[in-house]
Amino acid sequence: MTKQEVFDKVKAIVVDQLEVDASKIEATTNFKEDLDLDSLDIFEVVDKIEDGFDIEIETDEGIETVGQLVDYVEKQVNAK
Repeated sequence: MTKQEVFDKVKAIVVDQLEVDASKIEATTNFKEDLDLDSLDIFEVVDKIEDGFDIEIETDEGIETVGQLVDYVEKQVNAK
């Protein structure tokens, strides 16, 4: 799976889960600062991404931006 494919799927999940404008979601988008997410919102997004990609995401990875999440997910998917 390419980085762009992972990004597109992560973006779709974030937009669907949080009902945010898709144009706000870029690699540099910070979950807390730009999207004003609380820990429950982040948990819900992570849960959907884990289900969507059939992976486990460690919550202590320090993932703060969409780009960091995409990199992490891409690594996990391609390691299978």
